Amino acid sequence: MHISFTKYQGTGNDFVMLDNRLGVYNNFDIKEVIALCDRRFGIGADGLIRLNSHSDFAFEMDYFNSDGSKSFCGNGARCTVAFANSLGIDTTQVSFIGIDGEHTASTTAHGVSLQMKDVAEVNTIAADYFVHTGSPHYIQFVSNASEVDVFIQGKSIRYNDIYREEGTNVNFVEVVTQNKLFVRTYERGVEDETLSCGTGVTAAAIAYAVNNGLLGQQKITIRTLGGNLAVSFLRNENTFSNVYLEGPAVAVFKGEIHV
Repeated sequence: MHISFTKYQGTGNDFVMLDNRLGVYNNFDIKEVIALCDRRFGIGADGLIRLNSHSDFAFEMDYFNSDGSKSFCGNGARCTVAFANSLGIDTTQVSFIGIDGEHTASTTAHGVSLQMKDVAEVNTIAADYFVHTGSPHYIQFVSNASEVDVFIQGKSIRYNDIYREEGTNVNFVEVVTQNKLFVRTYERGVEDETLSCGTGVTAAAIAYAVNNGLLGQQKITIRTLGGNLAVSFLRNENTFSNVYLEGPAVAVFKGEIHV
């Protein structure tokens, strides 16, 4: 199959983007996703995204992790909006659908602002937290995230007896100053540390609010290894609404490949 693609990255989280509005890539299988995301023999990416046409929304975001599994991806969604804009779709205020349902987004001076799903449940696990923000995240606060062996420690949690079957992402969160975090992430589906994770920093910001008893309108800035993001939300006790993830979404290059 001959494939035309565009490579995008959002704070170092990188994606192969395919314009599939005409359905030319409908017959993709997992082997092809894995091959295209391979960093030595393919294009190289944390995931692959098909932008599909949809009768009720501006488009559908069809996301695959680099191992071929499916989930929702916050940075991937922001990059999909930027990609849609490059295709001539009006993204001033756009509604699209992903695996977890409807989302709205807009292009801004800082990149793309994406509305995430409301969060009604935050589980505590000893001193840690578990939050589902479209993908599951285990949150652990640490004193110095730079010193954490994310691959070893993240993998041990992701494959423990509780999470082995379904899997979970694991975020190590350092509080830098008030409402400012440094987050490192072990991502399931990639099975390694990634430079950034949109659903992960969203989960980290929500866990931070719970851990510090923050109520009302909040904005948390987050540094990742790949760049800076911002998460805002309205908290009423343990309900988080109007959750937004904002940050850059950048086209890296275009190309063609045969698989």
